[in-house]
Amino acid sequence: MAKKVLVVDDEKLIVKGIKFSLEQEGMEVDCAYDGEEALKLARETEYDVVLLDVMLPVHNGYEVCSMIREFSDMPIIMVTAKSDDMDKILGLEYGADDYITKPFNILEVKARIKAIMRRSGKNKEPKEKEQKKIVCGALTLDGESRRVFIQDREINLTAKEFDLLELLLTNPGKVYSREKLLNIVWGYEYPGDVRTVDVHVRRLREKIESNPSDPQYVHTKWGVGYYFKG
Repeated sequence: MAKKVLVVDDEKLIVKGIKFSLEQEGMEVDCAYDGEEALKLARETEYDVVLLDVMLPVHNGYEVCSMIREFSDMPIIMVTAKSDDMDKILGLEYGADDYITKPFNILEVKARIKAIMRRSGKNKEPKEKEQKKIVCGALTLDGESRRVFIQDREINLTAKEFDLLELLLTNPGKVYSREKLLNIVWGYEYPGDVRTVDVHVRRLREKIESNPSDPQYVHTKWGVGYYFKG
């Protein structure tokens, strides 16, 4: 089955070029040119990836990302024309899985999209460990349904937050550097910005820890990386 991508940008020439390139890879591509249209399409279709520009009419990309996160964990790649680091971090804070800065190379865009598709739970073959529930104290991770619970309360994680937790939880005590986590969870050699991991770990802690500043589950090995300890 062809993978479905939603491309959202108010610059129609950019959208046309991305759409053509992705269709050459056998993907199905829908297009939206403002935030309202993007939300409508995202509610109607579960996309494998949403490529979402920040500067949009009606609702900006941050608002669209936040609203999509209210009903779906579909992977989102934010696209920003700004080089300011805060704009990149802000996209991750709103729930994006990744970001690309304009001007970009279409080969990089395709590589990022393919990497996220490979790591998405919708595109992974089920493994034995993913078919089982893992329980650690009040925390339960169901690898088959990709759901997480604290006691009886379901925790809404994005695709990348789930992948990150699953990796750490299934390898308790093993310390992963941020570079290693980027390579495993994001699925490619990420171009240098390890803060992506830091933002995702902080968001994950805010969702699963009773006290994120004194975590019970996801711990920091200072100067090295992150590990799970229940």
